[in-house]
Amino acid sequence: MAIDRGHGWWPYLAPYGVFLVLVELAARLPEAWAMPALVARVLIPGVLIAWYWRNGHYPELRGYRVGQGTLADLAMGGIIAVAWVAPFALFPELGRGEAFEAGEPESLSRAVTLGVRLIGFALVTPFVEELFVRSFLHRYLQVWHGRGHFLDLPVERYARVAFIGTTIWFTLSHARWEWGVAAIAGILFNLWLYQRRHIGSVIVAHATANASIWFWVVLGPGGYWAFL
Repeated sequence: MAIDRGHGWWPYLAPYGVFLVLVELAARLPEAWAMPALVARVLIPGVLIAWYWRNGHYPELRGYRVGQGTLADLAMGGIIAVAWVAPFALFPELGRGEAFEAGEPESLSRAVTLGVRLIGFALVTPFVEELFVRSFLHRYLQVWHGRGHFLDLPVERYARVAFIGTTIWFTLSHARWEWGVAAIAGILFNLWLYQRRHIGSVIVAHATANASIWFWVVLGPGGYWAFL
């Protein structure tokens, strides 16, 4: 489908921006609104991405094929999950943020809350973040001073300013207590993009990392709820 590209920002900025606004709004709402706010921050960005995709945007998502390379993507996601959690497991004295409130143990509301969080954490967030950070921002930093249109660049094209800029952005977009591990993850995601040469591989790795962290928090030894 031929589309008028214009500046091309909105398919990338809208889901990401709405997601950030909803996260900030949820933190300020009364506890009674916790579930609707959680559903909204999963549903609305996901619907936006689906709508833009249906209308001919995100050509960089095409062409990803499940195969042997997918196993490598899954393995990279596992490595990043370990790198994210390990410092806090090895050094319990490291500070953490406020724990995620999932509800009373064994309650239906807890199961629903954790299920919605898993969908958002492992399915929606990787698309929202990767389409903005490593598809839009990674390319836009290479052309912002007037050297062409970012959509004309391959997503996997390396440039120092893009590598540094996206790593810094990805780091600062997380809570301060996570900055160290977020910087490591941002570097690894960038390197994986250059290695696999498809944003789909990074999305799979990101989804695997997030899902692995979710399972570690929910089924693990306890004390890691701030990661959700």
